Amino acid sequence: MINPNEQQYLDALKYVLENGQDTGDRTGTGMRSCFGVTMKFDLDKGFPLLTTKKMFVRGVFGELLWFLSGSTSNKELEEKYNIKFWRPWQNEFGELPNIYGKQWVRWEDSRGGTFNQIEYVVNEIKNNPTSRRILFTGWNAPEMQWEDTALPCCHSTVVQFYVENDKLHMYHYQRSGDMFLGVPVNIASYATLLTMIAQQCNLKPATITHTIGVAHIYHNHLEQVKEQLSRTPYEPPKLIIKRKPDSIFDYQLEDFEVADYKHHPLIKGDVAV
Repeated sequence: MINPNEQQYLDALKYVLENGQDTGDRTGTGMRSCFGVTMKFDLDKGFPLLTTKKMFVRGVFGELLWFLSGSTSNKELEEKYNIKFWRPWQNEFGELPNIYGKQWVRWEDSRGGTFNQIEYVVNEIKNNPTSRRILFTGWNAPEMQWEDTALPCCHSTVVQFYVENDKLHMYHYQRSGDMFLGVPVNIASYATLLTMIAQQCNLKPATITHTIGVAHIYHNHLEQVKEQLSRTPYEPPKLIIKRKPDSIFDYQLEDFEVADYKHHPLIKGDVAV
């Protein structure tokens, strides 16, 4: 096995394909799903960016930086990073109300202020590394029910960190995951975030335990999944962060490079909205 991290994903994808139940879903597309699927990625064994299909690398990094900026403007995402996959959920003003950026860094508290969860996480890792409260969430329960919320958060339902000597570990619970289109981006994005936070705290990025509540394959992706599962992974690429900025919020797109990325061809699939 030359790519154990990718094999974790492929095994989970195959498990859902072969064992999931077929049901309807909110989008009307239909899905095949399993409940409670867990993968574990060891960053010592490479950056977990899929090689069994070509990934949109700029989309991984640009979207993450956009989240960290606190923005909910799809116009900003498209103009700054040329990333367009959030367009189906934007409102008439080009906004995506109440999604990840707001919850991560501008959580509105009950006393009229806002709370920066990412800043809290970094400070706790630096100053209180044995804490069992080093976590953030995108699931702001009341706001997730509001009609104007663009898309109630799928990933970052809970993201917790654990310091072990000079290593930083992450546990990521995701309430729902589109195994073909969304989850591969999520895996690479949170591996990048772990690496960034570890760099800021002078630690080594270690492992990500990734649990998905409802892991699903949309019915219009079944043939694409079979094609992907027929492919043999290549050696994993390497993530290079070219500098250490003063803050977790100061990274730029040009700071990231993926080296030695050999991949199979792109497999297209329509997004279920």
